[in-house]
Amino acid sequence: MQLKLIKSNKISSLPRLILLSKQQSDSIDSYFPKLFSVDEKKYIAEQSAKEIDLFRLPRLNDDVFLHIIKATDAETDDFDIEYYSKGASIFKAVLKYKFEKIIVQSKTDSKKLLNYLEGFVLASYTFEKYKSEKNKPVLREIRVSDQSVSQKDLYYISIVCKNVFLARDLINEPGSELTSVEIANRITEMARKNKFEAEILHKSKIVALKMGGLLSINRGSKIPPTFSIIKWKPENAVNAQPLILVGKGIVFDTGGLSLKPTANSMDYMKSDMSGAAIVLSVISAIAELNLPVYVIGLIPATDNRPGDNAVLPGDVVRMYNGTTVEVLNTDAEGRMILADALSFAAQFKPDLVIDLATLTGAASVAIGKYAMVAFFKCVDDIKQQLILSGYQTDEKMVEFPLWNEYAELIKSDVADIKNIGGRDAGAITAAKFLEKFTSFPWIHLDIAGVSFSHSEYKYYQKGGTGFGIRVLLNFINKKYLTK
Repeated sequence: MQLKLIKSNKISSLPRLILLSKQQSDSIDSYFPKLFSVDEKKYIAEQSAKEIDLFRLPRLNDDVFLHIIKATDAETDDFDIEYYSKGASIFKAVLKYKFEKIIVQSKTDSKKLLNYLEGFVLASYTFEKYKSEKNKPVLREIRVSDQSVSQKDLYYISIVCKNVFLARDLINEPGSELTSVEIANRITEMARKNKFEAEILHKSKIVALKMGGLLSINRGSKIPPTFSIIKWKPENAVNAQPLILVGKGIVFDTGGLSLKPTANSMDYMKSDMSGAAIVLSVISAIAELNLPVYVIGLIPATDNRPGDNAVLPGDVVRMYNGTTVEVLNTDAEGRMILADALSFAAQFKPDLVIDLATLTGAASVAIGKYAMVAFFKCVDDIKQQLILSGYQTDEKMVEFPLWNEYAELIKSDVADIKNIGGRDAGAITAAKFLEKFTSFPWIHLDIAGVSFSHSEYKYYQKGGTGFGIRVLLNFINKKYLTK
């Protein structure tokens, strides 16, 4: 059950969490007159002098928690992103007291407070579907007493977090549960629930369309592939040409005949469909928020197994757009299914296409868990908007080049191109491969390093992160809905 965020101007006897800057705590009567006793003010001053940033003032009817945000942590940050992590850390601190409801008060500006609340809610996620004994959530409601934020602001955060949790749930599902067929079923279910369109192409249609990339990766599997087309097109959409989001849907990746070693390699490959989960969650959020923007999602889905008829290293595959690809490594499978989806996107005459994929270990090695790797084939204004959105949501990206020299590394002796470029620049050669299938403005986001967390970090628990949803929603608002 997700934490509720409710706007409330009434201060009841509930426990309260007060968010302050260091400067405000030093002159607390100016901000909260008559709230604290003389002894409490003395205690606050002592704790603040000791650089203690969170402390409790136990009272008979209404416990008070003070959280003092030091300027070096947050207020010198142009984008206030430190407040996300601060909110998450305080959730963990407050949770142990087993309050059902709390009041949050603040004398900071609305952006800082909203980031704080978003981090607080994001940190509350758990995945306990397969546990026999489930932890019952105690904290159920946050009442926000602050004139600078509206119920609309809180509703937006609630919907964003709800759909981040949707993505995390999908990523955390075992591969045997979330198959290529089941992910299509989940998409159909979400479309019915949130009133967007969903069309599922099954194997016979995929064969008829000659999507050779998707079919080749599926050859080793006993479970057929699916290709999902999801659409949100309200009558008042501000864009005639759609924004298209493409998500890699490899529901489990063994590497195929180029089998992965197991330790720290295959163990977490249920998360190889993170791109698909993000695309579904973004469009689900857009529909719930009723945003006037035309968006299409394309999700090719299959597992990658070394079955009886699995694609062989050295095979040549003809893709959806007719390009021939020499498959030299069956573990470079994501680009094969994405290439068909990118070619398919051209028929919609898109305004912009963004794909998200756990594509390369090279991206993870280069940037780690701190950002995604981004490639841009679009005008500079769009690139800068997305990069700015990344900073504002703490879902940052680092631009890598798409120089023509890298295309030399994927030239094939027997086909138009090959699906790997060798040891050097692995994230870049993967992007150059995908670029061959684009004839429109395009952005590629390699989320290999950020899609799955192996330990608690910021507002992430162990498991799927949903990294990418918040930045895309911010970008969509910025590009299409901000005048």
